[in-house]
Amino acid sequence: MQKKIEIVAKNIEEATQKAVEELHISSEKIFINVLGENIEEGLNCEALVDINLALEGKKYLENILKSLGIIYKIEARSIGNEEQIHYLIDSYENSLLIGVKGKTLEALQLLVRTLISTYTKEHVVVTLDIGGYKQNRAKQLEILATKTAKEVVRTKVEIKLPHMNSYERRIVHEKLSEWHDVYTESEGEGEERAIVIKPKQN
Repeated sequence: MQKKIEIVAKNIEEATQKAVEELHISSEKIFINVLGENIEEGLNCEALVDINLALEGKKYLENILKSLGIIYKIEARSIGNEEQIHYLIDSYENSLLIGVKGKTLEALQLLVRTLISTYTKEHVVVTLDIGGYKQNRAKQLEILATKTAKEVVRTKVEIKLPHMNSYERRIVHEKLSEWHDVYTESEGEGEERAIVIKPKQN
């Protein structure tokens, strides 16, 4: 559900101005619905954010790419009532946009997530992939998780994987969640946080 507030104002113009100040959103993205009129106080209004979240995020990413002078293709796909929004970018500068260990990609994803969160009270899952990087990375992590888990089962000795971000750790956790011989734990703080695959004690 996109943000909405109730406002009492003398007229529509004043209601719009109050909504802009309270929601910190430009007036063209706000719809004012008059609920009733009070002779003493004025109009009782409901101010609603009136935008398409997926499209708004797409425009935002397009502006970033244009400012960088990058020729691109971008797809936006929403699931359900915009509970999930997925973006896919492809360009000749994919490696630049992905960055070392995907850090630039993660930064771009955080920016578009933050933007969308200003428009809605609901939790929206927002993901961004560039040139299939995350899809390929997920496959690599699943192979690494399986191979390492087999080694832990064989040796009965725990193994610590390289440092990963929360998205990558979740892939490994989920991949090994149904294994009966091993379990996973995250250890460390911040960028030093990593998964340890441990043998289960029978």
